Amino acid sequence: MRNHQKLTLLFWHRKSKADGKGHAPVICRISIEGEEPEEIAIGMKVHSNNWDVENKKAKGGSHEKKVNLKISEITVDLTRDFQTLQNEYEHITPLMVKNLYQGLPPKQIKGTPKPELKVMPSLLQVTDLHIANFKKMVDKKLRSPETLKQWNATRKKIEEFLINHFKLKDFDLHSMEFSFAVQFYNYLTVERKKVLGEAAGKKQVKNLKEIMTFAETSKWIERNPIIKFKCGGDETDIPPLEYFEVETIWNKKIAIERLIEVRDAFIFQCFTGYAFQDVYGLTTENIIKVGIKGEKWLVKDRGKTGVSETVPILPIVEDLIEKYRYHECRLIRGLLIPVNSNARYNAYLKELAVICGINRELNTHLARHTFADIMLNIMEFSLEEVSKMLGHKTTRTTQRYAKVRNNKISKTLERVKGIVFTDDGQLRKIAC
Repeated sequence: MRNHQKLTLLFWHRKSKADGKGHAPVICRISIEGEEPEEIAIGMKVHSNNWDVENKKAKGGSHEKKVNLKISEITVDLTRDFQTLQNEYEHITPLMVKNLYQGLPPKQIKGTPKPELKVMPSLLQVTDLHIANFKKMVDKKLRSPETLKQWNATRKKIEEFLINHFKLKDFDLHSMEFSFAVQFYNYLTVERKKVLGEAAGKKQVKNLKEIMTFAETSKWIERNPIIKFKCGGDETDIPPLEYFEVETIWNKKIAIERLIEVRDAFIFQCFTGYAFQDVYGLTTENIIKVGIKGEKWLVKDRGKTGVSETVPILPIVEDLIEKYRYHECRLIRGLLIPVNSNARYNAYLKELAVICGINRELNTHLARHTFADIMLNIMEFSLEEVSKMLGHKTTRTTQRYAKVRNNKISKTLERVKGIVFTDDGQLRKIAC
């Protein structure tokens, strides 16, 4: 049954908690009709003179702009978490939304004390401790909240595996053998109702290995029994879309409004390289003017790594931003373009592929690979420049996204061969 509850978010200034200089924290109140509201602090303060009570936002200089950007990001995150819960539960409370946002189980009761470990912890207890440690790093801005959600997803899969494969609610650490990792991987990729791909399955085992290493370093077990399970060397090579396929999608006449918006969002990703979680929350605050000419760039810290992703706004992207100038996503929430939830977005992309005659599955991550390919091989940016635009920490990561094609080598050869060879193919004399 589809959940029809409505979420209301109200940002307000808690003046009662103002410090000696008049700066008070900004609070978000999460409300659902008929339920007790919950509150979370956004982690930023504003001076009392710089809070717009009527519009529920900060006013002033660069700090206030950062506060408003944080408000927009939290609005997007909480809305997305609420939509996620709508797909899983018939009834939602503000506490469930708050819990999911903070990386906790949705139905965890407020104020529930953490169980004290009087004896050797079990597998799920170790997992919970590992996640609790990770959450502390998230709170200190050292790790991404999105990665925390992935760890909670891993916990759910481990628990699901124990119930379905062993008929157990938990598992004794000392009973774990190497075969546990093999069985877990097979369950995820073969036996499960909704199976994972090979790379995704090994990613879950990799997380399990990290949990068991944590157990080893905490001296609860002598050695990690699944440490030799190989999770590397299995990165799937995702070929990008060919440029003509991108052109086909962009120029296709589409009559269905929701598919037009999905097409536009996908093309926006193809020419900015932003991952789903980042493009989902882009606002006008992310547009920065750079240089003497005041060129417009998009600047945003990646949700996954926190590394700044800096991308020039190409003409096609500027057209899309202008197209949605008066769309409700801009007028109400300040977002650059309308973007569906991840599941709905990918589902609509499958329809779009059929309509456009693209003989492969479209998904949000494919757009990021396509961006890297276009920037490197067609627009001929350097690998280092593409790495910067993608927000990667090293070019080694970028090399998985984009590989130099033969046509780029040919263009480079045509441009530089005259340095070494004469027109008749003879070696030139070069002063070194």
